[in-house]
Amino acid sequence: MDASSTAHEQAYGLTGLGLEQLRLLRRDAQDQEADLSYLRRLLHGRLDILRAELARRSSTGSEPAAEALLDQLPAILADTPSPVRRPARHLRLGPPRGERYQREADALMGDVQLADLAAHPTVELVAAVERLTVHEREVSGRRQALQRRADDCSAEITRRYREGEARVDDLLAGG
Repeated sequence: MDASSTAHEQAYGLTGLGLEQLRLLRRDAQDQEADLSYLRRLLHGRLDILRAELARRSSTGSEPAAEALLDQLPAILADTPSPVRRPARHLRLGPPRGERYQREADALMGDVQLADLAAHPTVELVAAVERLTVHEREVSGRRQALQRRADDCSAEITRRYREGEARVDDLLAGG
């Protein structure tokens, strides 16, 4: 186990928790990560739409009709593969289950009304992009911390089985 994992375990007090507590902590971290992933997807979609509108305005020199942006939405919102390879995580994506994250998603949707972008001056759209970018960084940081917590819980559970502190027979007998 490396020093950073040990530091994380000590920060959470993982070594003092029972297996069931570790599993619950890991599940809670994974559930919160899924909620934050949903928020990130909302943020990325809104940012992509606003940036496309700003790029369109800068290329035409005016504030064109909203129909042209509507025609581009499938391409704007298409997921492109990330150039960075990371281990895959299975997440259940859907509307946030936690009330805190649901309020955050609702607040996010009220920032700039995407239905009528033509009604917003460019300066307002630029400010919205800046606000949403800051919010996306903050959500990403929270999400990464939850990923580390879930990984640390998994590592501690694995260590216990590997070192004989926990037995598969006990797990099977309890199920």
